[in-house]
Amino acid sequence: MIEKVIEGKAYVDGAFIECCIGVEEERIVAVKKVLKGEETIRFKKGLILPAAIDVHVHFREPGFPQKEDFSTGTKAAAFGGVSCVLDMPNTKPPTTTSASCRDKISIAERKAYIDFGIYAGVTKENLEQLCDISKVASAFKVYLGGSTNTEAFNMDLLNVLASKTLEKVFAFHAEDEKCLSMNRIKENNLRDHAISRPGECEKKAVKEILRVFSTSTNHRVHICHVSSAATMSDLTNKPEWVTVGVTPHHLLLTSKDNLTFKETYYKVNPPLRSPVDRDSLWDAIIKGTIDVLESDHAPHTVEEKEQEFEKAPSGIPGTETMLPLMLYQFIKRDIPLSRLISLACEKPAETFGINKGKIEQGRDADFIVVDLKSIISIKSEELHSRCGWTPFEGFPAVFPKDVFVRGERIIESRELVGERGFGRFVESEGLSKESP
Repeated sequence: MIEKVIEGKAYVDGAFIECCIGVEEERIVAVKKVLKGEETIRFKKGLILPAAIDVHVHFREPGFPQKEDFSTGTKAAAFGGVSCVLDMPNTKPPTTTSASCRDKISIAERKAYIDFGIYAGVTKENLEQLCDISKVASAFKVYLGGSTNTEAFNMDLLNVLASKTLEKVFAFHAEDEKCLSMNRIKENNLRDHAISRPGECEKKAVKEILRVFSTSTNHRVHICHVSSAATMSDLTNKPEWVTVGVTPHHLLLTSKDNLTFKETYYKVNPPLRSPVDRDSLWDAIIKGTIDVLESDHAPHTVEEKEQEFEKAPSGIPGTETMLPLMLYQFIKRDIPLSRLISLACEKPAETFGINKGKIEQGRDADFIVVDLKSIISIKSEELHSRCGWTPFEGFPAVFPKDVFVRGERIIESRELVGERGFGRFVESEGLSKESP
């Protein structure tokens, strides 16, 4: 008899079917019409979906726990239907060595409610150590434009990077630093911030990445948080070894909106842009040019965001609201849920070599239960990030009622029942351009 059986209407092989999901030793062992289990959990209402994977979070630990740590960050992610996150390297100290990667993993293992991976940052100083670092890190992050607690990687060294034989994804913050330097002005508001970081700088960086890595046989490339129509025009016929990510804030907010809070709260890199840019991103989602939904969860304290515009740090929280916002938006816009599941679950798993993202035999038993008719307004006081605020105050959303990670229910009826320290470091499988 199977250890645990989850029954209900689930998304399997591209369709919603009434079925039983058998779970043993943390993985899905069977998906059938009828299964008998030592424990059976029946969901008469709602839909069972694969849990989301957020491949872009900044949990700020070590170095800035007053903003977020692995406990509060993974708890927030769990309430948003995310079972696995990949954490970025711009902490203090930065995650740029094998030792700092191990230290961060050790911290997360003690605190995380859900599974996690980590990025190692690429710098000119650690280029010769990337092979050793790749044995520890889940993926590599390359900042081509300076951002919070980071220095820009020299674009002239991209050829050296492309020559490395590493079966890990290179994820790029694609803004050309030279271009940014030429456009910087004194910033007093979001319009100024967008002028200082124009879409043309993103476009230039993406073109150079594609040019340099087209001659490499080694690497998959992920372009993080694409934000401009200018860039999307160059990615329409991108090669198969390139994936493109987009955030909810670039899909839902623009620099011209009547915003709820002070403009500093919406300061982010790359910046919020025009309605034309936003609409181009939705068009790319519908056409399939964009592959991955990612939050770029980057929390800062209220005190930091209350500073004058130039001093206020860039970054906004979003891992808890990422999937709930998009569940509502896809229903409202009449976009098939299969497209959202690809963006939030299937493609992130495939891109980063994570054994999650689908309800099928052999995968980790990570799934959520949602009632698509249960639409609520987002309220900061009901969220779980330590920073205590959200740019999506009042937005409609569909939050999961139940969340399972490796077969264990960690959210039940929107209440936390999981344990701190349950989360596990996820090994990413070997990846290259030829990987399926």
